[in-house]
Amino acid sequence: MPVDDRELRSMPEAQPTELSSLMRFSPGEQHRNSCVSDSSDSVISSGSDSDCQVYKVVLLGEHGVGKSSLARIFGGVEDSNDSEETGNTYDRSLVVDDEETSILLYDIWEQDNSQWLKDQCMRMGDAYIIVYSVTDKSSFEKASELRIQLRRARQSENIPIILVGNKSDLVRSREVSVDEGSACAVVFDCKFIETSASLHHNVRDLFEGIVRQIRLRKDSKEENARRMANCKRRESISKKAKRFLGRMVARKNKKMAFRQKSKSCHDLSVL
Repeated sequence: MPVDDRELRSMPEAQPTELSSLMRFSPGEQHRNSCVSDSSDSVISSGSDSDCQVYKVVLLGEHGVGKSSLARIFGGVEDSNDSEETGNTYDRSLVVDDEETSILLYDIWEQDNSQWLKDQCMRMGDAYIIVYSVTDKSSFEKASELRIQLRRARQSENIPIILVGNKSDLVRSREVSVDEGSACAVVFDCKFIETSASLHHNVRDLFEGIVRQIRLRKDSKEENARRMANCKRRESISKKAKRFLGRMVARKNKKMAFRQKSKSCHDLSVL
């Protein structure tokens, strides 16, 4: 079943033709070289299993920040003939922490200027990736606005959101610092990561992270506790000690507490 037909089940019937004409489904079996294919903890495969939970992830952000580049890496279609086109929806199955999850990644934010489509994007996602370019201050400010819009549209919902500073490899052109990105994530209560689509830097971590953030909110406390226990068993003693000391210091110092919270926004494996 095409991805857009699945989604239209939960959308207003008045607009199905408009949405389906804007979205192009990129089936997993046509792709290769996924962003997470070399991970020991994460594997990506073509298409989605009918027994596997499917989650919708929506990419948001200004034009030119690299949303479609990140989406194509996820879908494994960087070398395809339509690599410059936008509006694709990618269906991929990921195995993260030994568990399979299917993701429908929507790159349709810029396909139409209609308010209807933008409203649907704000309502349809199980999780959101808000992208800005570290070389463009205005795109960073727009990302903050999008976070506010999401909060208004989904006020009572605890939705996973990751703020992404893309193009981190362009050091000399940087206009937004890492600290600014972290501070924004702390203020708006979301996660933060910097990526470079051109170098594939942190792209795998981004998509693994969005899966973990979804699980933390959707799954039971028992399931998440089991996963956390497994992660801690794999964690080194030095890392455990550093994390423990950080919490102790933060309890006695408000400034350090803020820094600790800022650091936690980079950890995509915890709430």
